[in-house]
Amino acid sequence: MTKYVLKRILLMFFTLFVIVTMCFMLIRLLPRELPMDANLRKIILQRFEALGYNKPLIVQYGIYLKNIFTEGDFGTSWYIQFRKPALEVLTSRLLPTVLVNLYSLVFSIPLGIVLGIYAAIKKNKWQDQVISTMVMVFVSVPSYVYAFLVQYIFFFKLDWLPLTVYSLADAGGSWLTKKMFISMIAPILALSFGEIASLCRFTRAELTETLTSDYMLLARTKGLTRAQATSRHALKNAMVPILPMIISSFIGILGGSIIIEQIFSIPGVGQLYIKAINLFDYDVFMMDTVFYTFVGLLGGIVTDISYGFIDPRIRMGSKK
Repeated sequence: MTKYVLKRILLMFFTLFVIVTMCFMLIRLLPRELPMDANLRKIILQRFEALGYNKPLIVQYGIYLKNIFTEGDFGTSWYIQFRKPALEVLTSRLLPTVLVNLYSLVFSIPLGIVLGIYAAIKKNKWQDQVISTMVMVFVSVPSYVYAFLVQYIFFFKLDWLPLTVYSLADAGGSWLTKKMFISMIAPILALSFGEIASLCRFTRAELTETLTSDYMLLARTKGLTRAQATSRHALKNAMVPILPMIISSFIGILGGSIIIEQIFSIPGVGQLYIKAINLFDYDVFMMDTVFYTFVGLLGGIVTDISYGFIDPRIRMGSKK
């Protein structure tokens, strides 16, 4: 198990290096736009010269990696937040991304699992057919469609929720106020529909298979009721593949949703990514790329390792 974990970590960093290298080369090949103000343009050009931005790409990349490993310097923002370190630009926008996605998961995970359990218990009955049909619809529709529907229903028709998330000034200066939470309900709902449908479908499939297994028949013959056998045996075994999926979802909240953040004007990491691309803010784009790639790779590793902790019978990397 230890060898497997170390191998996966090494592969993770190798994959991260390859992706970062490709993104660095591609973003630096794009044309660089400078501000119209002459003094500001002169300052930026001088800074670019000092940083080696006018040197060959390989040399630029070497300087970039050297600054990261020796000084922890991921570069500077020149357009989004002038002369602010790229790492600080990203961390300052992390909280709203985490909050919206965390609220979404807290809402969608219990509901998705409960609906999946209910559908499995009512297999082939009208309740199961209704839930399965709804799941297929919700899984097939992308989250930005839900975003527009939520805005249309709850803002334009009912006027219950604001069109976009409030700014800090409008919400009382904090992301944790009641007013801010209310403004986040719309993006939370838009993010939740797909997650609920995915969890419901996965839970139903796993629990349906578990309910028809031999040990469930043995439990019933020993005198356990259907409810007792389901709660004591079926649910525990069905949760083995479901819990790693939930763990991966919690890690993935750091990545957020780029499209949802843009639609609801959430000043998070996803919206920052789009701004960095549009404004050719190289270092901020690279900082976001490193962040997104690392979170995605880490989620995969934690998911695989969690199988072994949830079920001791599973040993990742075993040859037997």
